[in-house]
Amino acid sequence: MKRVFQTLLATLFAFAMGQALAQDAQRGTADEAVSMVKRAGAFLEKNGREKAIAAFNDSKGEFIKGDLYVFMFGMNGEERGVALAHGQNAKMVNKNLTELNAGGVYPIKEFLKLAGSQAGKGWVSYKWPNSISKNMEDKSTYVEKYGDVLIGVGIYK
Repeated sequence: MKRVFQTLLATLFAFAMGQALAQDAQRGTADEAVSMVKRAGAFLEKNGREKAIAAFNDSKGEFIKGDLYVFMFGMNGEERGVALAHGQNAKMVNKNLTELNAGGVYPIKEFLKLAGSQAGKGWVSYKWPNSISKNMEDKSTYVEKYGDVLIGVGIYK
């Protein structure tokens, strides 16, 4: 009986470790996030705003990979802080999210500030629910300005 119990525990442990490794395998890297933003920016510049918005909002499209997804926010006028595209959550699209508080950080305000800076790009860290694990996790998002919008992709730590 002791042997059966030990085997069962070992099997459960191996399963849990396999699940954790599978989740980590789905996690995007900082390099992948930057690359995806640059690819999205090039797509926007080549195909225009409407096609880019449609592509970024396509939940089965090329701008979603594992836990990486593209989002785009307006930077000026009435569009400032409005989610124009969000590959992970369509409910956010066309909403002004400037006042969204993520664990004491207002990420959209930080994105806008960074994209509007002289550099026009960089990283912002905050807490965000992971769509795959369903847990609140530390996240860092790379954003870059493209004309009158910013494009971002985040990674979970």
